[in-house]
Amino acid sequence: MTLEGKVVRLEPMTPGHCEALSEVGLDPEIWRLTVVNPRTPADMREYMESGLATVRDGTGLPFVTIEKKSNRVVGSTRFGNYDALNHRIEIGWTWIARPWQRTAINTEAKYLMLSHAFEQLGCVRVELKTDVLNQPSRNAMLRIGAREEGVLRKHTLMWTGRYRDSIYYSVLDDEWPEVKSRLERLMSERRE
Repeated sequence: MTLEGKVVRLEPMTPGHCEALSEVGLDPEIWRLTVVNPRTPADMREYMESGLATVRDGTGLPFVTIEKKSNRVVGSTRFGNYDALNHRIEIGWTWIARPWQRTAINTEAKYLMLSHAFEQLGCVRVELKTDVLNQPSRNAMLRIGAREEGVLRKHTLMWTGRYRDSIYYSVLDDEWPEVKSRLERLMSERRE
């Protein structure tokens, strides 16, 4: 399943994407506030394998994020923690190489993923979470229209050895029409 918009294409991740992801994704700044810290192509392969394992167990689907204009892999994102019984899914594990941060790529990627979650999978809830210290990520979640729900203290052990407090956000099915309109407006204002 490929999700495609005007500026971004989300292709299902395969082991063959390791070189392209390593080329743009071994920047330590990307991983400063994340759970993992890939420093080598072997580390990136291990990171990818954790995402690919969720495909095999039916709980997730990792994507590579491709800028359509250049046809270049610029990052990755993932559906995870899929719970078909309760009609919920998480969008996360998102990173974008620095030259493509603060462009239309992430906004459109979230639009495509939220659309798929609500309109194809029939989800009633889409979750997002980040480190409470990751203010840019928190701002991005609020910007797309997700609602802050609360903080889980000492939730996840980071690669640095620090326990992170995770802050949760969500979009519900009855909020989706308003969030969808908001995202469409944001995308129409910013197309590169």
